[in-house]
Amino acid sequence: MLRGSQTWPVRKENEVALQQAEMRMVRWMCNVKVKDRVPGKELSKRVVIGDIYIDTTAKQVAMVWACVVKRRHDLVKKCMEYEVEGSRPRGRPNRTWRKVVQRDCQARNLNREDAVDSSRGKKLIKTG
Repeated sequence: MLRGSQTWPVRKENEVALQQAEMRMVRWMCNVKVKDRVPGKELSKRVVIGDIYIDTTAKQVAMVWACVVKRRHDLVKKCMEYEVEGSRPRGRPNRTWRKVVQRDCQARNLNREDAVDSSRGKKLIKTG
């Protein structure tokens, strides 16, 4: 379900869709219908998934990928850091992958040095 998610600019509607899909899968695994009115937290305890959510996993995978790219010195890094010249069209700009990852890294207090040290960066991403 998260295949290729390291390059998604995760938007609010994507998070909602992932949470809904996750809940449908949990209900299916527990063989519970929506009409049974069983709370989601109780179903999560039955399936023993705890507080692991698909949307946070997608964010973590994106941040790990960003750390990998920052450590590299090749075409992928150049493409990620490339700035397009010229004026933007009118209206609110689309949310980019880079801006989403920067926001998520700031929320977890990660910096460039953490990205260069792979073990420390992964540890901070997973625990943050």
